[in-house]
Amino acid sequence: MRILLAGASGFLGTRLVDRLAADGHQVTRLVRRPPRTPDERQWNPSAAQLDPAAVAEADAVVNLAGAGVGDRRWNDRYRQLIRSSRVDTTTTLAITIAGLPAGDRPRVLLNSSAVGWYGDTGDRTVEEDAPAGDGFLADVCRVWEAATRPAEDAGVRVVRLRTGLPLHRDGGLLKPQLLPFRLGVAGRLGSGRQWLPWIALVDWLDAALFLLARDDVVGPVNGVGPAPVTNAEFTRELARQLRRPAIVPIPALALKVALGGFAHEALTSTRVLPGVLSGAGFTFRHPDLAGALRAALTR
Repeated sequence: MRILLAGASGFLGTRLVDRLAADGHQVTRLVRRPPRTPDERQWNPSAAQLDPAAVAEADAVVNLAGAGVGDRRWNDRYRQLIRSSRVDTTTTLAITIAGLPAGDRPRVLLNSSAVGWYGDTGDRTVEEDAPAGDGFLADVCRVWEAATRPAEDAGVRVVRLRTGLPLHRDGGLLKPQLLPFRLGVAGRLGSGRQWLPWIALVDWLDAALFLLARDDVVGPVNGVGPAPVTNAEFTRELARQLRRPAIVPIPALALKVALGGFAHEALTSTRVLPGVLSGAGFTFRHPDLAGALRAALTR
């Protein structure tokens, strides 16, 4: 396929570009600066500027763009960036797709979303049919996903991939935790009872390709592994594999001081299952946390 990809420079985007290229797909990356290579096209989503010709060339559009949720301490300004970096990019792509003649539209828009959609589910398991929850990230996900509607109304297959916490030593959930765990100064966050919807990086990549190819899958899809664990269980397993103690719990108050508004989300319990992927016959390479962590720490 010819794939137009937004967010290609991020943790997931760079690895998806490599995987798509390795599988023989032609990837064109959307960039905000002037193009430097033939496989780049410039756009300015903040001003809703995108050359329709760049979209008409594609069989599929993948949008992973968005400021990192856990990259820095939250304040009002960064909250606005989290929201606008997702909604502006999605709106620009969806409207451009819808404005093309029917024969020039891509077959599918695979648009990133997040399990933040569900808010705090406590101990209750949820799948894709659950309504949006409460809180900042749930509100962001609601408007983020709604921004895909022009493409959907134009008859394009739209998949909204609600990604959980990808596991890999070079980014995502694991990278910032490895040093304190190896120093023996890590532990559970808050009570540790909150559920974590993790997914092995290779399974996330497999799922993205699976969703691009499966014409019968539409709408929201949870990009999570089939066996969510609590933060305390995750902490014990990571400590076991690193052969380090994890006996220094981080109080909720300390998280609030260090992370600002993000602390609430870090302590949120999200017990999410991959209902659509499982129902469509997707096979996870690492369906349990122990195997996923082994792969994440060694590859």
